[in-house]
Amino acid sequence: MKTRDPKTTALILIGYQNDYFSDDGILHGVIEEVERVNHVLDNTLSLIRGLAGSNALIISTPIIFTEDYSELQDPVGILKVVKDTKAFCANSKGSETIQAFNEFGDRIKEVPGKRGLNAFSNTQLDELLRQNEIKNIVFAGAVTSVCIDSSARAAYERGFKVSVLSDCTTGRTMIEQDFYCNDIFPIYAEVLDHVQLMESLTDAP
Repeated sequence: MKTRDPKTTALILIGYQNDYFSDDGILHGVIEEVERVNHVLDNTLSLIRGLAGSNALIISTPIIFTEDYSELQDPVGILKVVKDTKAFCANSKGSETIQAFNEFGDRIKEVPGKRGLNAFSNTQLDELLRQNEIKNIVFAGAVTSVCIDSSARAAYERGFKVSVLSDCTTGRTMIEQDFYCNDIFPIYAEVLDHVQLMESLTDAP
């Protein structure tokens, strides 16, 4: 397992919004196993608490659309579902970051502007990472096969060392989750759980 210097490491949190993680969220049902959602959230909160006192950068990249969804022209797939169901609409409860993150205050830096699958697109995420001299990026959130994969590949293509947390991400099904963690992510990223991540940061020189 690789070691990581907390000063050059960033945790990117994707999709931790009510429409995914709240019981009444519009897209809560996209993830078949409700217990998986709770498991991911518990692990993520544990991880953030562990990182709070470190020099690691913690970033949230919420996806929010204007009320007329004018950003989405002839969308397909999951973005069509988002538009049709009016998920992640600006000024709605569903688009808000989950309340569980309130305890961390400004320890989590929010980077607005995400309108699609890739957290780097239409945002200042890359600039923020460069300004903080980040070399290692760790991804957590939903959905594994969509926004996590898209954002992680974009990070890899930008020259960052990429890791994906197997127990802090969730696919629509466990088959999908296992497939990405076992067969897709290892092509360009390291896959580990949140405990292993903390251990790698503790051991870093």
